[in-house]
Amino acid sequence: MAASSTLPQHNVSRKSQIGKTGVLTLSGFGIRVRMQRGHLEIEDGVGMERRTIRLPRVGHGLKRLVVIGSDGFVSLSALEWLTAQDASFVMLERDGKISCVTGPVRPSEAKLRRAQALAAANGLGLEIARSLIDAKLRGQEQVLQERLNCQGAADIISDFRDKLVSVHTFDAIRVVEANAAACYFREWRNIPVTWPKADLPKIPDHWRFAGSRQSPLSGGPRLAVTPVHAILNYCFALLEAETRLAVSALGLDPGLGVGLHTDTANRDSLALDVLEPIRPKIETWLLNWIGSEPLRRSDFFETGTGNCRLMSSLAVHLSETAATWGRAVAPIAEWVAQSLWTSARETASRDQMLPTRLTQRRRSEGRGKEFTLDTKPAP
Repeated sequence: MAASSTLPQHNVSRKSQIGKTGVLTLSGFGIRVRMQRGHLEIEDGVGMERRTIRLPRVGHGLKRLVVIGSDGFVSLSALEWLTAQDASFVMLERDGKISCVTGPVRPSEAKLRRAQALAAANGLGLEIARSLIDAKLRGQEQVLQERLNCQGAADIISDFRDKLVSVHTFDAIRVVEANAAACYFREWRNIPVTWPKADLPKIPDHWRFAGSRQSPLSGGPRLAVTPVHAILNYCFALLEAETRLAVSALGLDPGLGVGLHTDTANRDSLALDVLEPIRPKIETWLLNWIGSEPLRRSDFFETGTGNCRLMSSLAVHLSETAATWGRAVAPIAEWVAQSLWTSARETASRDQMLPTRLTQRRRSEGRGKEFTLDTKPAP
């Protein structure tokens, strides 16, 4: 008996849908991630626009599985498969909120964890925090000079950097960083954002500029009301997820900061400390993007309160940049880990240095090769 043409057909992809970055992003409703006959079977999409992907254990190229939204399920056997393949699982919301991050970890060293716990009180955390914020302000100064042509604001940021040398408390460092951020993002407000002519009647007037970093809905960066800051929030969430994976791989506790971010429930304080110098890199990338091509109205939507959100299609494309931010934060995470490890040892000879699992710096140097940082540009 011939099969009816009206029966639903499952579109199982036999062609790899994982890009060179190794990131696979899922969105839609009824997302399913499960094991079927030894393969990782993934299903996502909306309505009739659904796809099914089957990944074998060999040759899949998957490094990050990113899920946008919360409708669906991931089986325990699928998580076990990801762990065995050294692949990470990240669950995000389109407003830049991280729901879940899991990935490969290494056995922790008790002395390293103890040094991390004591850093905020013994002065080491203060030195690490000062160095991280100094690197961030240096990046902001470079953005103002090279991308925004605001030498006056760059000089102010430089003055704030000079003040870091004389501060001796975490509160003082936070005040310097906050004042520098206010000066920095003040120059962002009137950055024009281009749109196709057909989209101009469809967008609110305040979408034509980058706008203020402080959202009127939250009083801070959360709940952005312009597309530029909605994109920034989402990319910063990707960076936070990558940083959490990086510090965990080095044997550190991502929730126990060095003192720059205060201890708060359900917050990865150390990850937020370590990622600070990378923020200007994301901002530079975004400025280059919006300066070279227009945004599209179909990539954004506005909630009833005025919160600007990303459509799933744009969020999927932005997720492809995760590997870039992971490579950028890796040497900083290793530097923080080595600083803590050195403080825990009476001597700091080369044999007592931590393995550079993220950048493979020591392996390159051990082979007599000059270490070069991987700086592949973001897509």
